[in-house]
Amino acid sequence: MNIHEYQAKQVISKFGVTVPRSKIAFTPAEAEEAAKEFLKDGGVCVVKAQIHAGGRGKAGGVKLARTKDDVVSFTKELLGKVLVTHQTGPAGKEVKKVLIEEGCQIARELYLGLVVDRATQRVAVMASSEGGVEIEEVAARSPEKILKEYVDPATGLIPFQARKLAFALGIDKSLVNKAVKFMTGLYNAFVASDCSMAEINPLVITKAGDIIALDAKIAFDDNALFRHKDIEGMRDLDEEDPKEVEASRHNLNYVALDGSIGCMVNGAGLAMATMDMIKLSGGAPANFLDVGGGANKEQVTAAFNLLMSDPKVKAVLVNIFGGIMRCDIIADGIIAAAKDVGIKVPLVVRLQGTNVEQGRKLLAESGLNIITAEKMDEAAEKAVRAAKG
Repeated sequence: MNIHEYQAKQVISKFGVTVPRSKIAFTPAEAEEAAKEFLKDGGVCVVKAQIHAGGRGKAGGVKLARTKDDVVSFTKELLGKVLVTHQTGPAGKEVKKVLIEEGCQIARELYLGLVVDRATQRVAVMASSEGGVEIEEVAARSPEKILKEYVDPATGLIPFQARKLAFALGIDKSLVNKAVKFMTGLYNAFVASDCSMAEINPLVITKAGDIIALDAKIAFDDNALFRHKDIEGMRDLDEEDPKEVEASRHNLNYVALDGSIGCMVNGAGLAMATMDMIKLSGGAPANFLDVGGGANKEQVTAAFNLLMSDPKVKAVLVNIFGGIMRCDIIADGIIAAAKDVGIKVPLVVRLQGTNVEQGRKLLAESGLNIITAEKMDEAAEKAVRAAKG
């Protein structure tokens, strides 16, 4: 689950991470009221569009304001605007709120990020002197500038590791203790909140010697949200694909893609292999959809509804391995769901596993126009041909 920048700063500030003063605004009037506090004594403030995507600055979603009139004007310009960045896709995302934030005098911009590294089974702390730049660009252009420390979960981030990163970044020795406190606070927030990713870009050192998270991006492990009802309450459904929201209501794992073949599979590994096979056969999957090993009729019906709600879908491929659930029960569910939903595109079904013959017999006698297949490559080829008419 992703959250907005202003929400991410609320989370990390509870763990001692320094963030700028700011207020969220949904209207120009609220933005003007917030600006009064930050524009005292000739100060400046920043108007920042709040969407679930990076690259907002390059897309015109971050504005520097010196007067209240500037704040109101920029807020009117941004609210309702569709920002298109490298992370939103061509459709972009509509701005429905802005963050009014106190400005600061920046001396240096750095990068700090934490992710779960599956290879080492540890949290990796990444830092770079190339702050304000997408880390992917740094990795491609100057990979040697990305510094890494892997944290032992038994000890947590130890001060030596944080100091090592601080010195490698060239942080003045008088500020190293502040940098250690900042990194430790971010690591503690990451672990305590069950994050899957936390990114501060840029992390700034001000001319006054403060270390501040000028931006913050956090993603959480969905499987741990039951432990964090306060964080779960930060979910903004307006920022998510409506089909993915609907899928989550039925405990379905769904990700929308750009192809024309709707996929319904049980098991993430089999789903990935099915998508690969579709690509190998010359087609493109319209989605990733894992119904799980014990899907019932209601979930299968919800899955078909999701597939049929996508106008790009020209054919549906159902690829099910009956392990926990028998193939005859799966076939019953497919038949009932197909009749309830009314599938108007070719339907290719491949069943394997327990009671597969009984399942295939039920499909053959269903009276539905179902194209069956025994092997995965055969199913993919039939689905691609069907999608192409």
